[in-house]
Order: sequence, then structure tokens, then C-alpha cells
Amino acid sequence: MRIVKEDVITTALKLLDEVGIEGLTMRKLADALNIQAPSLYWHFANKDALLEGMADALMQSVATRCPKGEPWDARLRRVASDIRAALLSRRDAARVFAGTYPLSENVLRVGSLLIGCLKEAGADDRVASWGAFTLVHFVIGFVIEEQALGGDKIVSDQDVAQLAAQYPLAAVAMREITAGTSDQRFGFGLDLQLRALRAVINEATAA
Repeated sequence: MRIVKEDVITTALKLLDEVGIEGLTMRKLADALNIQAPSLYWHFANKDALLEGMADALMQSVATRCPKGEPWDARLRRVASDIRAALLSRRDAARVFAGTYPLSENVLRVGSLLIGCLKEAGADDRVASWGAFTLVHFVIGFVIEEQALGGDKIVSDQDVAQLAAQYPLAAVAMREITAGTSDQRFGFGLDLQLRALRAVINEATAA
């Protein structure tokens, strides 16, 4: 049976939901496609290449619209939120994306959009490039932790009470963190990223 690259990636993403990144192997993927494992290597030389293809597919739904006149910081916030949503759409998707740097259509499109936002704000090439990577790394790291926790309840009330006796500041921190939702914590972190980028750009342009 002839298979196409898109079918391999679609099946790999479905299998990822079932078995997670550790359970995703070329052999299991071949079995799911009902083909012999060597046939996969026509499309992907190894699992790393497969993960890069999956990472690109995950970015396909990101930033598919660009409203005219949208301020750079609002666009940056929207794209970062889109990336988070895309990574939350599949089990271990953030771990799939982490460490991959595919020179592929969707990844380059999203990366160029982020860099373009910062260039529009007045950033030079270095700040725009490093700033875009830093923002993406924040989103990936946040989602990895978010998916690992599996919900908004980080510690129990009993755990907080035990912490309070010996580490009162840690107990306060746990109460504050658990008082908010994942969306609220992500929004807070994203605000910090945008404020820092704005400050760096303003300092550079004022010099």
C-alpha cells in the first residue's frame, strides 16, 4: 500500500494521544499504518525527523488570521496563545516540539510572524530573533508543566498546611498559585514577557 507523508504524520499524532511520546516508535507507527517499518524511512529517516514533521503539523493551525491594523503586542499575545492551544491539543505535544528546529513551512511562518512583530515594535535583528525564541520557549515550558500536572490543583490543602509550619513563604506561594487557573498563570507569564520585551526595545531605541 502506498502511503503519503501527510497520512504518516496524521497517524503519528493520533498514536501520540494513545501512547505518549515515550511509547511512540517507528514500529508502532508502521503497525498503525498497516505497513512494514522500512516503508516509513522513505518519508522520515528516523524518529527525530518524524518529530520534526509532527511539530510542523502542530503549528498548522497557529496564526491563520492576521487582522489589519492589529498592534504588534496584541498580535504577539494572540500568536503565543495560539501556540499554547496547539500544543495542548495533543498529548505530549509540547515535548514533541521541544528541541526541534525544523526548517519547515508552518514553523518558519509562525517564527517569522513573531520576529516581524518585534521588528515592527522597533527591535533590531538580535532582539527580535532572541525575543521570539524566548517567548516560544516560555510557551513550550509552560505547556510541558501544564500537561504534566494534568489540572489546576497542584497541591492539597493539607500539603499547604504542612508547608506553613516550616516554610511559611512557600505556603503563601502555593496558596497564591493554586488560587488561579492555568489560563490566569499563563496570562501573567505572557504579560511579563511582553513587558520585558517592550522595555528592552524602548531602551535600545532611546539610546
